[in-house]
Amino acid sequence: MTKTNLKSVKTKPQPKSNRKAMLLSKVVEHIDIKKFDARPIVKAMSKMSFTSRDLGRAAEIFNTMLKDKDATSILTIAGSTSAGGCMDLYTEMVKNRMVDVVVATGASIVDMDFFEALGFKHYQAQDSVDDRDLRDLYIDRIYDTYIDEEDLQAVDHTIFEIAETLERRPYSSREFIWEMGKYLSKHAKKKNSLVQTCYEMGVPIFCPAFVDSSAGFGLVLHQVKNPGNYMCIDAVADFRELTDIKIAAGATGLLMIGGGVPKNFTQDTVVCAEILGHKDVEMHKYAIQLTVADVRDGACSSSTLKEACSWGKVDVALEQMVFAEAGSVLPLLASDAYHRGHWKQRKAKNWAKLFTKQKPAANDKKAVAKKKKK
Repeated sequence: MTKTNLKSVKTKPQPKSNRKAMLLSKVVEHIDIKKFDARPIVKAMSKMSFTSRDLGRAAEIFNTMLKDKDATSILTIAGSTSAGGCMDLYTEMVKNRMVDVVVATGASIVDMDFFEALGFKHYQAQDSVDDRDLRDLYIDRIYDTYIDEEDLQAVDHTIFEIAETLERRPYSSREFIWEMGKYLSKHAKKKNSLVQTCYEMGVPIFCPAFVDSSAGFGLVLHQVKNPGNYMCIDAVADFRELTDIKIAAGATGLLMIGGGVPKNFTQDTVVCAEILGHKDVEMHKYAIQLTVADVRDGACSSSTLKEACSWGKVDVALEQMVFAEAGSVLPLLASDAYHRGHWKQRKAKNWAKLFTKQKPAANDKKAVAKKKKK
């Protein structure tokens, strides 16, 4: 089976063998931050040392940011936390106005979130299974998590179908993901996906390396099927649009899960704004990074937030590195913030409006009333 044989995957699903069904039998269950109150444990951890105290301070910074009604909260996601059980956590953060903008890897948005919105699942892996056997069974592995490759290829084809309906021109990843959310509003089998929730709440999602995911296969197929007449993804437009948000937002805060392209892409908006002549744009005021990356190799993904200050990206007054596997500490931080409730006083920023045309006067109630009087 090849990536170009996508239609047959979707319209004629093959029955799973008993072996495959057994391996794909234990579904990953996503954590619900509303069902437990992490405030006592986070408070207790803040009085400890090492990573525990770092998490406690990170929680304080995050809640300080949420109390700042003028600050725009930007969530960046790299790695596989969505597949690993944090998918609903991210959605709850958006629903409860703790996140105003999302910047993520294509895999987090397409292969994981959009994937489950279409009705597919991630599964807990079994011990000591030969990866060659997994390949024969069309099971993909992310550490201790399984994905059915046949289901993933159905996602490829869905991306292809969406692309086929669009005007042939360049799109930012934000524009295309908005179309994905629109598609889910009609066809989703799981209703509380991050993609659909952000679409409904006006929270833009950016994937600066969008085609490094299942979206890539579907978009390549779209171009092959439409030589010389196809839509495409404009990564420069992504950078410009996110910089537009930074310029308009003023005060901003970052909650960075992992590192990678989303981290650096978002931090660089301060520098980009300066290059565009906006010398008054301030560095990101709040910043938290949850990562296991080692700082000693000089890689950008492991660069500390203090290091980012030297580049003019992040202020050091309210920043915290937390060196821990994100799936083990993020639920505590998010639950703590949910139950503290500072988000209740925040208004939705709806930054998606920055990129949409104003409604015609005919849709304005005052304009309509005025017209009737005439």
